[in-house]
Amino acid sequence: MPTNIEMPKLSDTMTEGTLVKWNKQVGDTIEIGDVIAEVETDKATMEMEAFDEGTLSDILVQAGEKAAVGATLGVLLEDGEEAPAPGSAPAAISAPESQPFAEGAEGAEGTEAPEVSQPAAELVAPTSTPALHQAGPGERIKASPLARKIADSKGVDIAAIQGSGPGGRIVKADVEAAAEGGSAPSRLASAATALAASAKAQVVQSTPAPVAAAAINPVVAAGDQTIELSSMRRIIADRLLTSKTTIPHFYLHVECDTAPLMTLRKQINAQAEQTHGNKYSINDFVLKSVINAAQAVPEINASFNGDSVVQFAKVGVSIAVAVDDGLVTPVIKDAASKSMLQISQEVKDLAVRARDKKLMPNEFDGGTVTVSNLGAWGIESFDAIINPPQAAILSVGAIIEKPVVKDGQIVAGMRMNIGLSCDHRVVDGAVGARFLNEVKKLIENPALMLV
Repeated sequence: MPTNIEMPKLSDTMTEGTLVKWNKQVGDTIEIGDVIAEVETDKATMEMEAFDEGTLSDILVQAGEKAAVGATLGVLLEDGEEAPAPGSAPAAISAPESQPFAEGAEGAEGTEAPEVSQPAAELVAPTSTPALHQAGPGERIKASPLARKIADSKGVDIAAIQGSGPGGRIVKADVEAAAEGGSAPSRLASAATALAASAKAQVVQSTPAPVAAAAINPVVAAGDQTIELSSMRRIIADRLLTSKTTIPHFYLHVECDTAPLMTLRKQINAQAEQTHGNKYSINDFVLKSVINAAQAVPEINASFNGDSVVQFAKVGVSIAVAVDDGLVTPVIKDAASKSMLQISQEVKDLAVRARDKKLMPNEFDGGTVTVSNLGAWGIESFDAIINPPQAAILSVGAIIEKPVVKDGQIVAGMRMNIGLSCDHRVVDGAVGARFLNEVKKLIENPALMLV
């Protein structure tokens, strides 16, 4: 029978996706593991791979159109199968349930029963390939007509075969592998592993409150433009509303003398031109200061977990990156183990691919503290909204040349305001102050970050 190509659930926040483009056309032959389409979720554009092989006989959702998770995008026929009569609906098949690849029964943003037991935006996919399914005694054997036909012709007991297709369905490749005395081709496992990996998304393990239904709607006049919310913008609206209405924020600010940092950065960049060629930004030093400060004040590297606080062993720095239709926060994982050069190069790569929507979902995992820098836009200071379930976010302003008092004299100085937004359920004022002053100390004495 025909195989439905369905919209996959690529993140826990995903309820629908936009089919960006088809990489295959009607009549094309498709192999397992082929990239057949690109799908845009709330955070990234991802490649969708084929779980079955055959011929693409029909495309039901065109490029640019949206479809709910589980909706049929196209129809695939195996060799020897005939397309359904025109106008007839494609036959439904058993398919895997659209549920998150999360540990245990915990949910994530947009799902039930949230458990904030992982770092911010962390969704853990299985590290092993999903087990192939074999029908038990009395259980209905799910197999395609072509697979049954081949099994009969080769004298293979189809009940003894482990199905690798959707929902444990036995497909042609399974029968042929069984006939040869082996297991299904390794590409089946590779495809399953790849899809499991791509299902990891930049999500936050808390349930967002919906945008307030009681909000007063604007009066739309002639000439006004109504812009439909993108998946990303909708998630941002939900998450930030949840953060501001469920997390007790408090804010701290300090001003840093950045003259020593500017001098050291100039020296390092001059030397770098003669070696690896990497140019260090002010933000690179800020990130390194946050990483070191989180190690010195580990209470900040934590998350509220209902009746407990989870203090994370590793520091994962989420970096706020502005993109065309919103904001994303890719993560520098295990940041304390990386050098300044590694951090600088990784940030550049993440920022470029974030703007091109080429980040993979697992690159949003593992954040424990966020840094948001608006200095490039000339913003001197601001208070950022916490990225749940993290407990803190650092806001970085522009470096401003201003008169300052030094040794009783008014002199020209270079100053930068940094702020810290804290979750008071996890971080007390004194803890937040210790962390922020540790960041200040490192920025004002940047050589300490290099030892």
